[in-house]
Amino acid sequence: MFDLGKKELKILKALNTPGKIQDFLNQLPNNREEDGDSFLSPMSVLEKKFCHCTEGAILAALALRLQGEPPLVMDLMANKHDFDHVVTLFKRYGKWGAISKTNHSVLRYREPIYSSIHELAISYFHEYFDKQGRKNLRSYSLPVNLKRFDKLGWMTSKNDIYYIPEYLAEVKHYPLLSHKQIRNLRRADAIEIEVGEIVEWK
Repeated sequence: MFDLGKKELKILKALNTPGKIQDFLNQLPNNREEDGDSFLSPMSVLEKKFCHCTEGAILAALALRLQGEPPLVMDLMANKHDFDHVVTLFKRYGKWGAISKTNHSVLRYREPIYSSIHELAISYFHEYFDKQGRKNLRSYSLPVNLKRFDKLGWMTSKNDIYYIPEYLAEVKHYPLLSHKQIRNLRRADAIEIEVGEIVEWK
């Protein structure tokens, strides 16, 4: 299927629910990019057994595709004080949910209970703060179907797939806040910041 190897296909086909996909991503250490920026393909993630959020989101999208679902991802864009985050989207009973690879205690899995993409995106807002307590999430993209990259071989390549995150950064984003709302944001409490420092992989 999709010219995947038997070993990789067996692993991914076993991930037949969003929950199983999330559990699998949680077991993978965070890609610390010690050799510089990387955007590992799904096949490279399975080989190296680590990934960061974008790499995990793309792997999750492939796993969903093997179950007959569209491979959808969404980019969450931050201001200059923080990094973007990418999640995989899925739908159950008409509601949206998200699979999310992160090393932190926040920005994690979302149950399929959200009526719109905007509603799902804004559910990440209060968790999206830095060590100074600044709330940094500003906008989101609509679902991006990774089928658009099939001709580039994103599913089977072992080369870095920079073209996907580059596209996600450039695609139209929709604001979550008005300028007035941004000016009046309160910083996260000290206990929230402390909890946010908890990591899954040291």
